[in-house]
Amino acid sequence: MKRPPKRIVFDLGAVLFSWQPRQMLMREVPHVATDEAQAAHWEKQIFQAYGGDWGDFDRGTVSVPELVQRIASRTGLAPADVQTVVDAVPRELQPMPESVALLHQLADAGHHLHYLSNMPAPYAEVLERHDFFTRFDSGIFSARVHHNKPEPAIFEAALQLFQVAPRDLVFLDDHGPNVEAARALGWQALQFRSAIQAQADMQAAGWITA
Repeated sequence: MKRPPKRIVFDLGAVLFSWQPRQMLMREVPHVATDEAQAAHWEKQIFQAYGGDWGDFDRGTVSVPELVQRIASRTGLAPADVQTVVDAVPRELQPMPESVALLHQLADAGHHLHYLSNMPAPYAEVLERHDFFTRFDSGIFSARVHHNKPEPAIFEAALQLFQVAPRDLVFLDDHGPNVEAARALGWQALQFRSAIQAQADMQAAGWITA
């Protein structure tokens, strides 16, 4: 007997789009991120584990100029270097071929696809220009609802948009706390490490067929 289609919700950064901030910093501001250790240091200072200043940017409550000034003032980095990093992020967020292939495979199999992403508004506008975004039925960017994962409010906003019960959703996210938050609210969820792993885990759970 054929299983009914699932509703599968994708995170975007490091799931559907590449995200390697240390490599980006060494490439874009090599005089600042001079090696792996310095890149790790500045990753923490600039992105603050996606809380603080960057979390507010994700939430859509600060503009790019405000963000640049806040980070520069807090870290001592030159505003021009901070601006370079902020401008470079969309170039770093490139589609991951295996993940895009999985997206198409799931859509072709009849599953309903959505996205739920912590993403500042300027970057969201870039990402949704990709042709494969038409495979999504709908989705939420944090900046447009002014809530970030793992806050319960963003999951509630997603449920209102998707119009389904939590138990009917399968959530793929690379960040453990986001997966735990979704599970605590009754979603089915797994931590994404690769498209191959995610597909295998969904098959093992009986959510999709091979």
